[in-house]
Amino acid sequence: MTDLAQADTAPPGAGLPGGVALAALRRAAPALMLYAGTRALGLVVLAGWGAVAGKSPHQLLTARWDSLWYSRIAEEGYGYTIHLADGSVHSNLAFFPLFPGLEHAVSAVTPLSAPDAGLAVSSVTSLFAAWGIFAVGDLVYGRRVGIALVVLWGVLPVGIVQSMAYSESLFTALAAWSVYAVLTRRWVWAGVLAALAGLTRPVGAAVVAAVWITAAVELLPGERWRRAFHTHRRVLAGVVLAPLGWLGYVVWVAARTDSLTGYFDVQNGWGNGFDGGLAFAAFVGGLLVHPPFIAGIALLLGVIALLWLYVACVRQRQPLPLLVYSGSVLVLALAAKGYFGSKPRLLIPAFPVLIPLAIALVRLRPARSALLLGSVGLASAAYGAWWLHGSGPP
Repeated sequence: MTDLAQADTAPPGAGLPGGVALAALRRAAPALMLYAGTRALGLVVLAGWGAVAGKSPHQLLTARWDSLWYSRIAEEGYGYTIHLADGSVHSNLAFFPLFPGLEHAVSAVTPLSAPDAGLAVSSVTSLFAAWGIFAVGDLVYGRRVGIALVVLWGVLPVGIVQSMAYSESLFTALAAWSVYAVLTRRWVWAGVLAALAGLTRPVGAAVVAAVWITAAVELLPGERWRRAFHTHRRVLAGVVLAPLGWLGYVVWVAARTDSLTGYFDVQNGWGNGFDGGLAFAAFVGGLLVHPPFIAGIALLLGVIALLWLYVACVRQRQPLPLLVYSGSVLVLALAAKGYFGSKPRLLIPAFPVLIPLAIALVRLRPARSALLLGSVGLASAAYGAWWLHGSGPP
C-alpha cells in the first residue's frame, strides 16, 4: 500500500491542477471503459427484453418505485404522503434531499424532465463512482486490482440499479471518494464528501463512521489529543464536517414534523427501522420452512457469502477506513427492517467486500479472467432485465 501520510490536498479530479487530474483519469480509463461496457450491455439486454415484453425500458429506468418519489420531490418539494389501507403512512420525508435536489437543478437548466434529469445524474455519477472505486483499489492493491474491482461492482446481480434514476450511484461516488480521501489523509475533503453522502442516503452514517473512527485512531497515541487543535486542525475539521449532512437533514425533519424523533417516525411509517436483524432472520426462516425452500436457501447462502467476504477483508488486513465503511454498510443493510427485496440494492455501496474477489481474479490468466467476468456480466444483464420486468422493487 502507498504511504497513508500524504499531503492534505484534494483527491484526483477534485481541485488538483488539470495535468494531475488528467493523468489520474488516464490511469483510470481502462476501468471506466470496462465499466461503461458492463452498463451498456445491461441496457442493451433490457431494451431487447422490453421489445419482446412490450414495455418501455425508459419507463422502467425512470418511473418505477423510488424513482417516482424522487421525481415528485424534485418537481413539488417535500410534503407528499400516502395513507395505506393497513394504516401505514408513507411520507416522502423518508428520502434524503441531495439526489432530488440535483434532479431539480438539472431539469431547471436543461430541457430534461425531472425523471430524465435523475437518469442523467445517476449515469454521470456512476462513472464517478467507478473512478472512486478504482482509485481506492489502485491505491491499496494496485492498478489491476482496481480495474477488476470496478468491473465486479458493475456486474453485480443488481447492477442495473446503477443505471436507474436512483441515488445508489451518487451515494457510492461520494462514499468511495470520501474513503479515498481518508486513506490519503485529505481530511477536509473526507469530511465534505461524507457530509454530502449523508445528504444522499441514510447509510451516509457509514461514511461518517469511517471518518470518525479513523480520525480517532489518528489522534489517540500519546498526548496528541491535547495538541490536536494546533497540530491536527484538518483532522478535526473533517470530523466536524462529516456528520453535518446526515444530521442536518434529520434535524430539519424533526423541525418539520415538530418531533425530535420525526425522521425515525417517518421511517417507521414505511415499516423501516433497526431491529438488529430480527425481522430479516424471521423472513429468511419463513422461506426455509415453506416449500419450495429454494428462495430461503439461496438467500441464506448469499448472506453467508457476504459475511465470508467481510471476514476475508479482515484477514487481508484491509485499511481501517475500508473495514469500518463496508462493515457499517453491511450492518445497516442486513440488520434493518423493511422491504427485504431491497437489501441487495442497499448493499451496492459496500464495494470493499469485493476486493478479495478482485485479488483472486487478477491472479488468473487474463483470458480466463476476461471469460469469467464476461459471463458474469451477461448473466447480470439478463437478471437485471428480468428483475425490472417483474413485480418486485429492487
